[in-house]
Amino acid sequence: MSELELVEVTSGLRFPEGPIAMPDGSVILVEMFGPRITRVLPDGTKQTVAEIEGGPNGLAVGPDGALYLCNNGGCFTPVDLGEWLLPGPFDPARYIGGRIQRVDIETGAVTDLYTECDGHPLRAPNDIVFDADGGMWFTDHGVRNEGARTTDLCGIYYALADGSKITEVVYPTEAPNGIGLSPDGTRIYWAETYTGRVYQRVITAPGVVTAATPLDPSLLAGLPDMQLLDSLGVDGEGNVCVATLSNGGITVISPDGSSIVHHPTGDPLTTNICFGDDDGSGEYRTAYITCSGSGKLFKTRWPSRGLRLNFL
Repeated sequence: MSELELVEVTSGLRFPEGPIAMPDGSVILVEMFGPRITRVLPDGTKQTVAEIEGGPNGLAVGPDGALYLCNNGGCFTPVDLGEWLLPGPFDPARYIGGRIQRVDIETGAVTDLYTECDGHPLRAPNDIVFDADGGMWFTDHGVRNEGARTTDLCGIYYALADGSKITEVVYPTEAPNGIGLSPDGTRIYWAETYTGRVYQRVITAPGVVTAATPLDPSLLAGLPDMQLLDSLGVDGEGNVCVATLSNGGITVISPDGSSIVHHPTGDPLTTNICFGDDDGSGEYRTAYITCSGSGKLFKTRWPSRGLRLNFL
């Protein structure tokens, strides 16, 4: 365990997720229970970018400079405990179906790009990352409907930003959440929430990966005890930095899985991390961390180089 010096950027957010450190020093993120996309200025001031129906979750900037949004359809209900805000059970009355959406940063206009793949509805898209070719990788976390005693098996998808093509690349997966690419773009990583595991595959072409086998299940790391995994970011050293629930913080897994270090945040619902270049050094050493239970955005000096995402 390693302590970071966390500086609060802003508070009062309604379950923040999907942070993007923008070139102008602001951070654009979602408020899942807003539900909205919000820009947080360096002084902590908040501006609404777009109101979103459903459940805004993962967020990325695409090749055209627009925002691309994983909308989980409103598959969680908010549980307000005063000091903490938690995602509660599935309520079919508020669920609009999962979708990938394009959001114009300037106007806030929202366009549905994908609601299904090969006739199978998207259930609860969660996290998203763009490759250098302009294609998006995203996870579908699925819906856990305790009332109906069902839970979805979902997958890892690759899609084009113009809405013309979507492919299910990996299936089945158990509640996949965070997703990220290695610095050289040759590996894809994803975290499964309830198994506490991070998987990897080698990318052989845009949207194509090597197959897992019994001798090579592509497991990067698994966390012990009651540690659930949320979204993730990859830093400049290739470490997979995965937001960890219950044991709230960021768990850093080395590229070969041999080293695991946990940075606690004090929020059991720590959900995501991104990297910004606040000092202009090109090292992207400012890490922004969403602490969703407490509704806060923090920043800290990251121990290693961060990573500039494509199209930022």
